[in-house]
Amino acid sequence: MTEAQTATKVKVTRTLVGKVVSDARAKTVTVQVERRSKHELYGKIVAHSRKYHAHDENNEFHIGDVVEITESRPLSKTKNWVVTRLVEKAQTV
Repeated sequence: MTEAQTATKVKVTRTLVGKVVSDARAKTVTVQVERRSKHELYGKIVAHSRKYHAHDENNEFHIGDVVEITESRPLSKTKNWVVTRLVEKAQTV
């Protein structure tokens, strides 16, 4: 190898979009993220969901809001995500 290879580290951060299903705790929201996949045998589209605990510093997000969360360092035992932006505000009746 005659070429000089430079190793540049690119930090890849995972981002997900989901709906806030709980805002009962201080500075924490629970975000439910849904993904859809095709069943291997039957071909039906199946919805899978998972809940993530995300950090909300100013308690500005409420139930029903659609938010974007980004993976971060562990903030507590179960909280490894931070809410980065509001995608869609919840509709109030």
